[in-house]
Amino acid sequence: MTHRIALTFEDGATRIITCNPGETVLDAAYRQQVNLPMDCSDGVCGTCKCRCEQGSYDLGDDYIDDALSADEAGEGLVLTCQMVPASDCIVAVPVPSQACKLAPATHEATVIAAELVSESTILLRLALDQPEALAFLPGQYVNLSVPGTGESRSYSFSSKPGAAEARFLIRNVPGGRMSRWLVETAQPGDRLSMVGPQGSFFLREVTRPVLLLAGGTGLAPILSMLEVLADQGCSAPVHLIYGVTQDRDLVETDRLEALAARLPGFVWSACVSNPDAGHPHKGYVTDHLDTVPFDLGQCDLYLCGPPPMVEAVRATLRDRGLAPVHFHYEKFAPTEMVAA
Repeated sequence: MTHRIALTFEDGATRIITCNPGETVLDAAYRQQVNLPMDCSDGVCGTCKCRCEQGSYDLGDDYIDDALSADEAGEGLVLTCQMVPASDCIVAVPVPSQACKLAPATHEATVIAAELVSESTILLRLALDQPEALAFLPGQYVNLSVPGTGESRSYSFSSKPGAAEARFLIRNVPGGRMSRWLVETAQPGDRLSMVGPQGSFFLREVTRPVLLLAGGTGLAPILSMLEVLADQGCSAPVHLIYGVTQDRDLVETDRLEALAARLPGFVWSACVSNPDAGHPHKGYVTDHLDTVPFDLGQCDLYLCGPPPMVEAVRATLRDRGLAPVHFHYEKFAPTEMVAA
């Protein structure tokens, strides 16, 4: 059976390759023009040592302890020249992608719609030229070109991997080049290019309760994760707290309700930080952590939002002496901010 191996690099680049039955990850990578670090390819030097973050595999017994000790193997380290996957895997490669002669992948797409779903948020929908070529992990982002400028902006997918349509929730930045193009110029049929995928913020295998915290358009990668969890039939408890500034900033709530109908263990709530808001739940996400129905010290936490929100959550957890089993977070900020 063929397995998909996601290779994640130090610089945030990701490349997903296929591995044939009985084939080592190193051989599969070379077959697909990814030159992973190697020297001997016989399990002797240890040059190809990486970390398997997810998935099952067989290392055999043809390598020597100097290349990979029993303790290292127990911690998930692998020799890609010996690693034969038994499932889909995520393998962290401890070098930048350029060191493996891996050029950034460019993908082309056509604008379906650019809709201002709130004053602060644009929903961009793109038809991908080759959906099968844009393989990413739920939570990752691409660098999207700004037409006519030679510049790009980084946006996380709100759609799931493998979909023919790529979706993005984009903050409407006053005076921002991408925002202005999307609101004033973009038309169905316009062409866009993107480079990626990128990022170490992505969904890992679920083995315990999951807490998701999203601020504003930080909801985008969380939606991608939820779509995958729903497709997988995840049975673990999944709780989302979605925070915005104003009532009108709440978007994709119908989609969240649809996901809740597909994902029995999923519960979500929203809060609005403006004290004069009409929403019943006011304050910041940190004010609502006590509503989470499981132990925060026994969960995996995924957090995406603006830097002040991320730092506030980290400080709150630290002050309360709480340490999730795994804590993955991503900060985002507008590339441009122009005074009104």
